Amino acid sequence: MSKPSVLFVCVHNAGRSQMAAGWLRHLAGDSVEVRSAGSEPKEQINPVAVEAMREVGIDITGAVPKRLETEAVRESDVIVTMGCGDACPIFPGKRYEDWELTDPAGQPIEVVRRVRDEIRGRIEKLLGELQV
Repeated sequence: MSKPSVLFVCVHNAGRSQMAAGWLRHLAGDSVEVRSAGSEPKEQINPVAVEAMREVGIDITGAVPKRLETEAVRESDVIVTMGCGDACPIFPGKRYEDWELTDPAGQPIEVVRRVRDEIRGRIEKLLGELQV
C-alpha cells in the first residue's frame, strides 16, 4: 500500500498549516507524505511560528508558503483546512477535516505556543486514525 498523504491548507500558508506539516513530518517520519498550501500565500513563514516550533526541536525555517493547487488536493488522501473558510476543491473519496485554530499571525509567542500544542494533539489523533 502506498503511504497516505495529508494536505494542510490555510489562507497564508505561513503559520498553522506550516506548524501542522512540521509536526506530522516530525512524528510520522517518512511514513506519511506531507503537503501544505494556502489560497493567498504570504512571502515568508511567520517567524513566531518558526520560533514556537524551534522550542520543541522542530525546524521549519526552510518551509516556503505555497499556493494551493487543485493537483495537491487530488493527490492527497486527507485534506485539513485550518478554520479559515478556504475554498478547497472537493474530490470524491477524500477525507476532509476543518480544524478551528487561532490564527497565529500577529499574535505573541504565548498564543502561538498554545496553537502549536493544540496542533500536536490533533496530529497525534490523525496519525492514530491513519494507522501508519
